[in-house]
Amino acid sequence: MSRYAAMFERLGDEGAFGAFVMLGDPLSPSLDTLVEAGADMIEVGFPFSDPVADGPVIQAAAQRALAAGVRVADCFDLIAAFRQRHPHVPIGILTYANIVVARGGFMRDAAEAGADSLLIADAPSLEAEPFAREMEQAGIEPVLIAAANTPAPTLERIAKLSSAYTYCVSRTGITGTHVSGAFDSALIDRVRQVGAPPAIFGFGISTAAHVRAALAAGARGVICGSAIVECAARGGEVAGLVRSLKAATRNDSPAQ
Repeated sequence: MSRYAAMFERLGDEGAFGAFVMLGDPLSPSLDTLVEAGADMIEVGFPFSDPVADGPVIQAAAQRALAAGVRVADCFDLIAAFRQRHPHVPIGILTYANIVVARGGFMRDAAEAGADSLLIADAPSLEAEPFAREMEQAGIEPVLIAAANTPAPTLERIAKLSSAYTYCVSRTGITGTHVSGAFDSALIDRVRQVGAPPAIFGFGISTAAHVRAALAAGARGVICGSAIVECAARGGEVAGLVRSLKAATRNDSPAQ
């Protein structure tokens, strides 16, 4: 059983909470902090100069990491160290095709480091099959993105190629907390109908109310990135933010 499948089984009816940070960002919290505060799964970015799916908060984190000299090999080292300390927590990579293609053996290196999944944000489903096959051969689960306006044939392709979970975006555009998302139950229904992996909402998750709305729409979980990265960058209490958002997956947090 994969770590994601084991996580969903362990949680039962409780929603999964995923926390995203940019690896190597000197202002970001440690991965250990996120897990200790309650994150069920971790998603990490690899710093890249042209992250087209990311808003200004995560772009700034990538630039800080690059300025600090962080490279792909360093990111794999950080994942490997995390895996030693947390053998059961799923960890996924979100990155871009340039990084994957430029480094021969990216999927193999990811698997050896202990990563569980890979989402290539700028690889559309029409171009994703070679990547997905290489991931599967290396023992990495492919994750693809679905949106409310994803056509039926594309959603069927996503279901065929992906595993681990389906990354459902709550709005069109880039990551960030600047625009509230819409948690569309119809999208979740469509994901289920085509047999895609469990739906997890991302893009714009920043409050307990967002978490509850996403789960009420039928998602199995949420991923929060920009709110965590922004909180850390301004010197806020990241562990408290993660605890409050995780509490919302159990519906035992105050409304906000």
